[in-house]
Amino acid sequence: MNMWKGANCMLCHEEIEPEISWRSFLGKDQAPKICTECKDSFAPITGEKCEICGRPFDFLEEEYRIGNICMDCKRWEENEEWSGSLDKNRSLYRYTDFTKEVIARFKFRGDYVFADIFTEDIKTVLQAFQYDYIVPIPLSDERLYERGFNQSEALIKAAGYTPTHLLTRIHSEKQSKKSRDERIQIEQVFKMAEGVEIECKTILLFDDIYTTGSTLRHAAKVLKQNGASKVMSLTLAR
Repeated sequence: MNMWKGANCMLCHEEIEPEISWRSFLGKDQAPKICTECKDSFAPITGEKCEICGRPFDFLEEEYRIGNICMDCKRWEENEEWSGSLDKNRSLYRYTDFTKEVIARFKFRGDYVFADIFTEDIKTVLQAFQYDYIVPIPLSDERLYERGFNQSEALIKAAGYTPTHLLTRIHSEKQSKKSRDERIQIEQVFKMAEGVEIECKTILLFDDIYTTGSTLRHAAKVLKQNGASKVMSLTLAR
C-alpha cells in the first residue's frame, strides 16, 4: 500500500512522486513535505566558508576574503566592542530568491506549518553542535503580535528540540531598515531573562536569516556578559 499516494508539495502543491524503497513499502518512511524539484531549489551551503560567519567563499570575490574569514567578520573582530562576541555561525542555505520567498511565506504570512519543511536539515546540522541551551532570537511584543508566533522558536520545536528563552527584546525597530554601520552603532536590543544560570555554558542561538550578523552579535554579547563561555548560532539562510 502506498502511504504517500495523494500527498502534495507544501510549496508548489504538485503531487509528490513516491520513492520506492523497502522502508516506504513497509510504511516506515514519512511522506516528504515537499517535492524533489522544490527541495533541489534550495541551495545548501557547502565547500570552503568563513570560519566565523559561515559565508561560502565560492560566491565571494577574492578581495573580500582575508585568510579564513570574510571582510565583514574581519571588521567585526577589529571593533573592540564586538570582537569575540559570536564564536561561530553556520547556515543551511544561501539566501537565494527561492529561499527568500519561502522564508517570507513562513515568517510574514503566517504559514506556521512551513516549519516542517526544514525539520530534517535542521536535525542533521544540529548533530554537529555541542551546546547546553538552544535559544531562539526573541521578537519584540509588537512583532510577535503582528506575526502570531516566533519563527525561530517554531523551527526549533518542529525539529523536536526544546528552546530555552534566555533573552528578551528591548528594542522594536526593524534592523532590516538600517545600514550595516547603523546596526553596529545601535543600542543593545536584548537583555537577559531572569532565573537561568549560564555561567561557563555554551549557547546556541537560532534565527531564520543571517544578514550583517548584528542581531546575533547583540544577543551573543549579552550572553557572554552574563557568563556564557561560548556562543554560536545557526540560521536557515545567509
